[in-house]
Amino acid sequence: MVPDDDQPQQGRFVGGEHRFPVRVYHEDTDLSGVVYHANYLRYLERARSDMLAIAGIDQRAALAAGEGTWAVASLSIRYRAPARLGDALLVVSRVTGVRAAAVAIQQTVSRDRERLADAELAVALVSPDGRPRRQPAAWRGIFQALVQEGVPNES
Repeated sequence: MVPDDDQPQQGRFVGGEHRFPVRVYHEDTDLSGVVYHANYLRYLERARSDMLAIAGIDQRAALAAGEGTWAVASLSIRYRAPARLGDALLVVSRVTGVRAAAVAIQQTVSRDRERLADAELAVALVSPDGRPRRQPAAWRGIFQALVQEGVPNES
């Protein structure tokens, strides 16, 4: 058993938003010390995976049971300002919509309240053969609750 102090970084929910801290390491940057654009996708993915785990959705168990896995169906990202080596970043994720097989998520990456990147995604549950499949009712309930919690923050 690993002591709690030695566990990997974990995010948390504040209202309907999931907040996930990230540190920029040398491996994330290009020769100028600026985060390479594709690495923002890694930050976003880590935050989404953490959000699902904390919300009670076990991706590993679903995959092992043959239920399927999550796949990004669409992604739009806007880069506003660069992150740099050593920066402490915050990825905020919010579920904005729920359909039978998919979930809409908005994510932002910021540094000290300055927005560096905005992303809008649709993630879909896909069967082992790669076809979209309905999410379990319990998962839809979790996502719908997150959408409801997020409504007051939308002003």
